[in-house]
Amino acid sequence: MPANRSRTANWRQCLDQLLARNGALEIAVDGGDEALESGAVHVIWRVRLLELSDTEIVVEQPCALGHDLCLERGVPLVAVIAIGQNRWMFRTRNLGACIRSGPRGDGVRGLRLDAPTSVRRCHRRSHYRVDTASLNLPNVEMWPLLDPKSVIVAEHANEVSFRDDDAGTTAPKELVLPEVGPKIVATLMNLGGGGLGLRVEPDDRPSLSRHKLFWLRFALPPEMQTPICATGKLVHTHIDSSQYAYAGMSFDFSQNPGHQQFVLEQIVQYLDRQQAASLRCSA
Repeated sequence: MPANRSRTANWRQCLDQLLARNGALEIAVDGGDEALESGAVHVIWRVRLLELSDTEIVVEQPCALGHDLCLERGVPLVAVIAIGQNRWMFRTRNLGACIRSGPRGDGVRGLRLDAPTSVRRCHRRSHYRVDTASLNLPNVEMWPLLDPKSVIVAEHANEVSFRDDDAGTTAPKELVLPEVGPKIVATLMNLGGGGLGLRVEPDDRPSLSRHKLFWLRFALPPEMQTPICATGKLVHTHIDSSQYAYAGMSFDFSQNPGHQQFVLEQIVQYLDRQQAASLRCSA
């Protein structure tokens, strides 16, 4: 049997291994083919595996900035099993919230997902695309941050842009940047409890070795056209066999603590709008 077919056939054993290692799945709200055709992007959430059965996969609720995020019962999802550079995808749905015992005996809020009967291996040239499902990952613009204090004005300007959107103001918005170096563009691979997982092109890797603080900007269309801006602190990196750098960034609100609540509100609003659109399409 060819190696790739064997790996696909043994996906259940891979899940068992992830559970034993306290590993995680990656999930995203499934907007369907119409969303992809409209240019919609998908945020992937890393969620720890809690329990497996023949019919259900139980994972932790997704979270952002230390706050649990609610997924509607019945919302369609795309899930990704990621082990090293190997990835498998399947479609599922949220069966509802639950409480499970955590590693310290405490209660952990979880989600019950419909277990698949089969999975598809992602194409090598694209991390999240198979013949039955696709995810369009957003870009993140990032600049090395030269003066951390200069983000205060830029973050306030970002908040004003969102308030103008809520008020229906259509005037062109001026891009306000802190004191930064040359821009690079990364791919948003996942969003977790305190930051972002980014994939950086091989030619842009030197920027990660020279700087630790970055000014980050990413939009989440069509639900959110105005980009979210925040400071990110480089926590860790690793390089894969294709020489892409994977960077873990934690949000840093030390210069402007009030901006943390603002960013959280935008993420929650995006997820709520995305779920509503997905449920309308699947109805």
